[in-house]
Amino acid sequence: MDTSDPRIEFDSKGTCNHCRDYDAKANKLHLSSEAKKSALDKLIHELKSGSSSRSYDCVIGVSGGVDSTYVAHLVKQYGLKPLAVHVDNGWNAELAVGNIERTLNACGIDLYTRVLDWNEFRDLQLSFLKASTPDSEIPTDHAIVATLFELARKEGIKHVIAGTNTATEAVMPPSWSQGHADWRYIKGVHQRFGKRPIRSYPHYDLVDLFRYSQVSKIKWVSILDFIDYNKSDAKKFLIEKLGWVDYGGKHYESIYTRFFQGYILPVKFGFDKRRAHLSNLVLSCQMSREEALEEIKTPPYPSEEMLKLDKEFVIKKLELTPQTFEEIMALPLKRFDDYPSYRNDPRLQKLKRIYKKVFRRSVF
Repeated sequence: MDTSDPRIEFDSKGTCNHCRDYDAKANKLHLSSEAKKSALDKLIHELKSGSSSRSYDCVIGVSGGVDSTYVAHLVKQYGLKPLAVHVDNGWNAELAVGNIERTLNACGIDLYTRVLDWNEFRDLQLSFLKASTPDSEIPTDHAIVATLFELARKEGIKHVIAGTNTATEAVMPPSWSQGHADWRYIKGVHQRFGKRPIRSYPHYDLVDLFRYSQVSKIKWVSILDFIDYNKSDAKKFLIEKLGWVDYGGKHYESIYTRFFQGYILPVKFGFDKRRAHLSNLVLSCQMSREEALEEIKTPPYPSEEMLKLDKEFVIKKLELTPQTFEEIMALPLKRFDDYPSYRNDPRLQKLKRIYKKVFRRSVF
């Protein structure tokens, strides 16, 4: 990590806040092998309890990426009955569709696909591009979480098993992206820059979160934190056993994500998300710092030809002209705090502190 994160802080030993934050998170998970197995066994027992009469005992999200694909393998290995959920936002790489199909067929897992209304979603994505914050992935991430919670509640399922994990995803500066669970922020950006009403877009607000977690008692479980998760080993297993095909980059199962992270973020905002991803692998001892420094020297895009094709495709699919796209790229940089949000409301912040004290968990 470097000062492309404007809020990075170094202590007297030269250790940055991201390293300290990772250590704090990882220390909670540094259990002995026996303790991890015991915790995992307890979790599996909890998942299976009372589910014998139901078709499914958990919901899992699948994108076609390494983490979610490995979760699909794990839950079947543990004898669970998962329902896989995929949110199709219109940007799936063809390779991702094939990876999802091969994985779920090999594991014998049912799939529910939520196809977003393209005209609505395009308008929302354009709104975030025009808002000029580095948060244009939020509409997809928010819709995925909303869909997982909605389906779990509808099916009476008490556990959402996620691919999120500390080993590979604990480092990400808030200044690079925030507001994923903040419906006021998402709605506010769209109200300011959008041109059409959003009627079918899956979303959740604070009341919904309370209902899901406290009324329906749905738990969000990061199962990869219960094992010694190594991304390289997981990728090798998926390739050899499930016929999974590598994309060549993190989150490259989405054409838009590949273009946004590989071009828009470094060119317009001046940071490369690979720096956080690689730092996380260094911290979890899955890569040496020297190896990471060599990798970050390579261009963020796989090839100039792919960049050219992706740029043309994204501009056309968003119904922009090359000139309009360049005008969006030239807009003054904005931040999350420049728009309405739950975090900017002092009353909600007070409620958040009370909620965290009572329920011992954060709501947003």
